[in-house]
Amino acid sequence: MKSSAVSATLLKAKSLYEAGRLHWSLGEFPKSIQKLKEASELYLEVQEFDPYFRAQALMIRMHYEMANKKAITEACDSIERLLKKESLPTPPQVLVTYAFLAQESGDLIKALDHLQKSLAAALSAENKEDTCYTIFGLVLVYARLGRIEEALNEIYNLKVFFQVLDLPEVELSTVIANGYILLMSEKYEEALSVFWTAMEKLRNRQNVYSYVSLLFALGTTYRHLGDANLARTYLNLAQQIIDPESFVVMSRKIKEESARLSVKEAEFDLIFDKTNNAVVEKRKGRIDFKNQFILMDLLKLFLKNPGEVFSKEALARKVWKQDYDPRYHDNKIYVTIKRLRRLIEPDYDKPKYIHRAKNGYYLNKSTRISVQ
Repeated sequence: MKSSAVSATLLKAKSLYEAGRLHWSLGEFPKSIQKLKEASELYLEVQEFDPYFRAQALMIRMHYEMANKKAITEACDSIERLLKKESLPTPPQVLVTYAFLAQESGDLIKALDHLQKSLAAALSAENKEDTCYTIFGLVLVYARLGRIEEALNEIYNLKVFFQVLDLPEVELSTVIANGYILLMSEKYEEALSVFWTAMEKLRNRQNVYSYVSLLFALGTTYRHLGDANLARTYLNLAQQIIDPESFVVMSRKIKEESARLSVKEAEFDLIFDKTNNAVVEKRKGRIDFKNQFILMDLLKLFLKNPGEVFSKEALARKVWKQDYDPRYHDNKIYVTIKRLRRLIEPDYDKPKYIHRAKNGYYLNKSTRISVQ
């Protein structure tokens, strides 16, 4: 093929490849795959293997999201036939894709092996972009293996690369991965802050998959924080945005997370989050006590002893750590009970939880309680 014809073919292939990436960023996977297929054929025609493998890798990711196992198998077979025919080593971008498939199938050791081979190849070729994609893959696998310190070390390494490389997709994915590591470590407020930082980074970029992934992450985090209303809001928004025929895997994850939320809400009336000094009421959602220590101590006393009546003398001693003095404590106890009811009762005028007895106050013994 003459050089002018090669140049024309490469130009057309590049145009198709960019169009495919655009459709991918918009969440239009079938259109993206079609463009990338056409680009792949042209790249093969002129034996430009690197962009061919990159197009194949992106198509495999979309086939996975669409739960098209047959297409994944066919794509992997095509790659292996080409590698054998041309006597080529498996390139980093293919190894990273194989690692992704192994990770999603639950074979983390195999995924780690692919990534270690990819890292060696990328470093040997001094290809910083492939090195970053590989390191990001290591972050995910280390996190799933529970090797959190190693995952965080790799995130630090990526941040160094991002100072000199413009890889917005990998950078955004790294922020999201960092948020999930915090979520796994039960650092929910920190995770939430990181996810909102990622949302700010996404504001000027058009990527439906990243946007939906972040909405899902926010919904999951709010569920862990006990805010049922916000959790449902973000999960529903994520579900409404996606095309369920393209986002098969994500749609399933959203439905599973929503189901967890429904079960949790139905099972308990009050859920006490010890770590964050918060309570989730079945109808009102999350209630933060923050620096309201007396209210928190009063509620904890009731939650630990449902049905037990606490006299004013007992409340003064257990909550305020003082001997009971009616001139001082009667009004204080009355006002504090009133404030607690306003916080947790769905209907303040018809208390469901905190009741008054002849000689004190108690938590309705039929209240379903979870302490986490």
